[in-house]
Amino acid sequence: MSQSLSDVPGRPVVGSRSISLAGRPRRGEQAIKVVLASFAGVSVLTTAAIVLSLVPPTVAFFRETASPLEFLTGRTWSALFADPSFGVLPLLTATLLITVIAIAVALPVGLASAVYLSEYASPRRRRLFKPAIEVLAGIPTVVYGFFALEFVAPQVLQRFWPGFLGDPPGTFSALAAGLVMGFMIVPTIASLSEDALTAVPRSLRQGSAGLGATRMQTTVRVVVPAALSGIVAAVVLGVSRAIGETMIVLIAAGGTPRMSFDPTDGMQTMTGFIAQAGIGDLPTGSVGYRTIFAVGSLLFVLTFIMNAISIRLVRRYQEVYE
Repeated sequence: MSQSLSDVPGRPVVGSRSISLAGRPRRGEQAIKVVLASFAGVSVLTTAAIVLSLVPPTVAFFRETASPLEFLTGRTWSALFADPSFGVLPLLTATLLITVIAIAVALPVGLASAVYLSEYASPRRRRLFKPAIEVLAGIPTVVYGFFALEFVAPQVLQRFWPGFLGDPPGTFSALAAGLVMGFMIVPTIASLSEDALTAVPRSLRQGSAGLGATRMQTTVRVVVPAALSGIVAAVVLGVSRAIGETMIVLIAAGGTPRMSFDPTDGMQTMTGFIAQAGIGDLPTGSVGYRTIFAVGSLLFVLTFIMNAISIRLVRRYQEVYE
């Protein structure tokens, strides 16, 4: 018994010609996988290129200029002066102090904004407030820096700083830079935390309400713990961005390396030093040139540690819902 072409699976007939489509989707799918894998590989190659560019000058710095122990424990930083000293603690202290101030501002504001948008705001208000918050992420950081220098320091801190807390901050201060940096990273924490809170299944909220819990109790005891992994990732991402911020600290924090925990003092961060030294006339291969890479390597290690902590915390507190 003969079988027509129309009866053969996978061989549709168009007119009097049969067309085989079995192989085409497979070839197209393989091509898409190759393209996607190549894009993913670009990130890996970029990270490897950054590491390879940092390692040789950093190794030369520690071999010929200063030991790692002197670099990490020294309290005086004057790398570009006639009598140089390479203790990075003043830069590291300033970086961490400003980051702590920024997180102290961004965490409550960002998390409260995320809870409001996710649990309390009506759809109309959410459409209004969320884009308004995310606009902050699009403002250039140099604008934030001049805002801290020209408004926050002279008009807010110097005028309204309570006397019992000590002398008012000067024109350059870690406090002004940290406050403005905190508002800069609010959109990062608020947006990512709001996405994590929204992803919590509504059945958990309904079950909590069915047991007699109020909306606030449901939010604090059910929704936030369920979204904790996403919130932690958002906070760590905000911390990483604060550590790596350059323009705000370069403009508002000052350029004087100072080993101090007083937020009213002007001080210099690691990124501030890199930017200040990078725009100068440093010969390639000189001590000052290698110092930039040594500080950059330390900054890279700090960021890497923050990302590793973030991944570990996310995996530990991650909740999977079906």
